[in-house]
Formats: sequence, structure tokens, C-alpha cells
Amino acid sequence: MIAACEMFGEDQAASLSVRSVAARAGVSMGSLRHHFPTQRALRDAVLETIYDAVTTDDGVIHDSSLPARDRLVQCLRLVLAPLLGDQARQAWIKFFEAFVEPEPTNARKASYAAIVDEGRRRVEHWLTVLDKEGVRVDGDLGQQATFLNTVLNGLWLDRAVPFDDSVLHSETATLYYAVDAVLKRPDA
Repeated sequence: MIAACEMFGEDQAASLSVRSVAARAGVSMGSLRHHFPTQRALRDAVLETIYDAVTTDDGVIHDSSLPARDRLVQCLRLVLAPLLGDQARQAWIKFFEAFVEPEPTNARKASYAAIVDEGRRRVEHWLTVLDKEGVRVDGDLGQQATFLNTVLNGLWLDRAVPFDDSVLHSETATLYYAVDAVLKRPDA
């Protein structure tokens, strides 16, 4: 898993073939296939590992001593946390080079779809926790997760471009505005 995550970090559009990951990890292809029978299973496991490492949220989303609105904003902020200033800019450059600039091959499309799916899965998890508490507004859970991820993408881009120091203040206001679109108001 470490070898695959390193390879993904070097090139997000890489297909992470079982052969190349096995070679990098110094294990046989058969051993790797025992744990990951398909290339997609390997890629999904890598993305889940990366998202879990970046967005360890169970303590936050389940902390009912805080209002649901604040918990969801904190969880969304976890996604943005590792990307500030030059890190955000470099991440956008890598993203552009991996997915926007080159021809959209099937492998590239599959890699991008896996990233989007894992991000949506994470936000859907948070929304499901809040839905069980009865605070999510009625509507399509997947669409709400996609909306929140779209907001995160925009905020990530804001962090990447040269901007003034108030970006974090406006980012907080934007996150609360977005969260208010998917959660019921406490007085409603």
C-alpha cells in the first residue's frame, strides 16, 4: 500500500498497474493480486487510504456536543487543511498536468472518476451521520455530496491562486453558506 500511495502521489493519473506496484514494493504480482484482485480494487484502496489519512473525521462528525453545522464545516475543512499557499498551487499544477492538459484517455478518465468517487463517498458518510440525527435537508444525498465537493474544489483553487490574506476568512463564510444548503436550520 505504501508503494502504491507513493506512486499515486508522484502521478495522480497513473494507472497503478499491479505489475508496477509489485515491482516498486518488491513483492510478487501473485502476492499483490491476492489482496487486490483487480487494478480498480488496488486504486480504490489507495484512494481510500489517502482520504482516510487526510480526513480522519470520526471524532469530529460524531461529536454531538457541537452543532451539526460546525461539525460538517470542520470535516470539510479537513479536506482543505493540507493545501495552503504554495502547497495548494503545486497541487493544482499537478492536477492540471495529470487530468486537464493531456488527452483524456480511458485510464485518465478512470483515475479521475476514482478520485471523485472517493471524495463523494467521504462527504456522503458525513451527511449520512447527520441524516441519522435528522438534521440533513431532504434531497438526493449524492447530489448534496457532489455540491459540497464542488465548493471544496473552488476553495482549493482560491487557495492556489495569488490572493490576499483574507482568503481563509471568506473560505469559512463560504463553507458555512454551503453547509446551510444541506442542513436543516435548528429553529425549523
